[in-house]
Amino acid sequence: QVQLVESGGGSVQAGGSLRLSCVTTGYTYTHYCMGWFRQAPGQEREGIAAIYTHSGNTYYSESVKGRFTISQDNAKNNMTLQMHSLKPEDTAMYYCAASGGGRWCLDGGYRGQGTQVTVSS
Repeated sequence: QVQLVESGGGSVQAGGSLRLSCVTTGYTYTHYCMGWFRQAPGQEREGIAAIYTHSGNTYYSESVKGRFTISQDNAKNNMTLQMHSLKPEDTAMYYCAASGGGRWCLDGGYRGQGTQVTVSS
């Protein structure tokens, strides 16, 4: 059974940093893409970062560009999201996704259960 497990969420003050991790278990292939999305209460899901394994290309939403960095480990099935200069509007549940469709790798594929990020002003 394929599982994606996120970790690293927490509570920080505005301007702080957090590092999220996503670990894949039970998958014998290499994800062709991995991504992060977030969802705040009452709001729509927002794709924020994605990385494509073979090309190494990365994509960021305008809301996080320049502040967040997505990366994969050597095994290519685990990834991190380094977040700097966090803002209160970054508060949301953060999810990782893998081997899905669309720019953010979200359509179908695999998803984790999420990790909460809370940024206070």
